[in-house]
Amino acid sequence: MSITTALAIYFLIWWLTLFAVLPFGMSRQAEEGHAPGSDPGAPIAHVMWRKVGWTTLVASVVFAVLAAIYMSGVLRLDWLIEHFGPPRRI
Repeated sequence: MSITTALAIYFLIWWLTLFAVLPFGMSRQAEEGHAPGSDPGAPIAHVMWRKVGWTTLVASVVFAVLAAIYMSGVLRLDWLIEHFGPPRRI
């Protein structure tokens, strides 16, 4: 696996993890009764740096596990293409 491929895969895993982490720990204005006239789903205070940190930690662990599985040879690329790739034309 080239460094460019590894970085692209890590970026995709990081981005998906970010969207999974975003809702955790969010309190909405409607729940707290703040700011009448504002959007009820708006967060009171975002803690984006904490979410970015958790995203990086979780994405790094997921990437390390997937890279170890791929590098060890447990999953081969030709097997993945055969089972999950595009259908063969006859």
